[in-house]
Amino acid sequence: MAASQSLKQKKISRETNNNLSVSPSPYRFLYRIPAAFLLLMILFAWSSSTTVILSGSYAHHVCISSRKLISNLYCLSAGTSGNNENGDSSIPASSTTAILHMVKETKDQNGAAATSSKRDANATSNTASVFINKYMYNKDDEELMAAVQAVEEQLQEFRSWRRSNSSTPSSSSTCDERGIFVYDLPSRFNKDLMNIDECSSMVPWMNFCEYFTNEAMGEPISRLGKGWYRTHQYSLEPIFHARVLKHPCRVYDVNEASLFYVPYYGGLDILRWHFKNSTFDVKDMLSLELMRWLQLQQPWVKNSGKDHLFVLGKISWDFRRLKRQKWGTRFLELDQMQNPLKLLIERQPWHVNDIGVPHPTHFHPHSDNDIVEWRSKISQSDRTSLISFAGGARPGAPDNIRSSLIKQCTSVADERICRFHNCVSGGCDQRPESLIELFMESEFCLQPPGDSPTRKSVFDSLISGCIPVLFDPFTAYYQYPWHLPEDHRRYSVYIAKEEVRDMKVDVVERLMKVSLEERKEMRRYIVHELMPRLVYGEPNSELDKFEDAFSVSINNVLDRVVKLNSPS
Repeated sequence: MAASQSLKQKKISRETNNNLSVSPSPYRFLYRIPAAFLLLMILFAWSSSTTVILSGSYAHHVCISSRKLISNLYCLSAGTSGNNENGDSSIPASSTTAILHMVKETKDQNGAAATSSKRDANATSNTASVFINKYMYNKDDEELMAAVQAVEEQLQEFRSWRRSNSSTPSSSSTCDERGIFVYDLPSRFNKDLMNIDECSSMVPWMNFCEYFTNEAMGEPISRLGKGWYRTHQYSLEPIFHARVLKHPCRVYDVNEASLFYVPYYGGLDILRWHFKNSTFDVKDMLSLELMRWLQLQQPWVKNSGKDHLFVLGKISWDFRRLKRQKWGTRFLELDQMQNPLKLLIERQPWHVNDIGVPHPTHFHPHSDNDIVEWRSKISQSDRTSLISFAGGARPGAPDNIRSSLIKQCTSVADERICRFHNCVSGGCDQRPESLIELFMESEFCLQPPGDSPTRKSVFDSLISGCIPVLFDPFTAYYQYPWHLPEDHRRYSVYIAKEEVRDMKVDVVERLMKVSLEERKEMRRYIVHELMPRLVYGEPNSELDKFEDAFSVSINNVLDRVVKLNSPS
């Protein structure tokens, strides 16, 4: 018994030192700590972290921003939701105000937001001022406004990486100094995560294996036409991997490469443990094993991973486990993961190497003609409803505005004004065609945050020609600098969620005031300019005229690493 207890104590100590887990009841050990040492610990904690207590509707939240700025991301106000619907991710509800305060802390402590040039910073400052003056709810909070500007400055830096033209790398000349080396990882890091033993038990309420057919695009949806599949929102990793393997700039000699792609399916890795009573060691095991494998590779050692790319098909917070929380892994908290570029469906707002890319939708065109045909179809669609909302309430999250939106929508008897499509119990995942058809018949699609700020549904609505109505800037504006324009008024309507929560706005009345001409102009821009850049073509796609979401992402990453490697 004594030996067992000793081993247990050693294990706890080892886990704490590795920063991989925290004892669930740390206070019971305080009596063993000398008073002087305890005082030093308190002083250190005080100097290296900031406790933010928010006023108003956020008064009950307490957020901690650590020196590394990733220990406590969101104010926790609700438990996680196991049964996702309509593209919402399962983490506690967010507080934009808290996030922005922590972004301010990041700017002060590590200067990540100060990397852009003075010219770009000035341009961004003007953009931020426009957003603050017209849209922000708490304009009197100077610290909050400074944090908004910090986020804008960082996004400006990301936008500065973008290619000056929209051509795809279709000839060998465009691959000069742009070689992509794809690591041949042991299959346990990717393909094995999709085998029948793993995928059949990955999520308790569904058989995930059906989503991994057709190179992870899922089964075809013939009702919607060519290029449509039952794609799951967490399928980005294998979809992206399949495209990189066939990229014209792929090289097989590490000496010819500028970019090193690591095909680790980290999202699928953690998804299999989300809903099981697994230990921290089990959840972190494969990612730590990957780090040991990479540290034996010469290209990784040469530049400390700065020219390496990871694509992760879940939100950033799933890889940044909070202390005393059970959700997720610590993968993106590891010291070795601070240098590489990470493409995620939802980025950490203040991390310079987290880049947001679109959630996978159900549309995967093979050719330019597939895009042209779909563009024509949604341009001519008969939009019989002004507004629609597909989603479910969040009764366990009092700060969430979904119930208010549902009430406002359903209080209008005429479905030509507002239609509510209840996605509870997987109604939208099981029949995605009904969701797309709803969006094709709607002028505006309400897109409130769910369990995290972003929603796959935003992209479903955009590719259906439905104008998204956003309530949180972190849903899209501060996420996707390469795929969405800086001027959000070109493709969306913004209504501050605080206005809805405080019952200061009737969303239906507000949208009824948007003129027909304004709607037509936004839809024209969405259909003809945005839509092709938001979809991932199929693995064998032959796109010449259009850049899809994959091409936009990989081209900008390549340009970034080439610039970094070029002599100044």
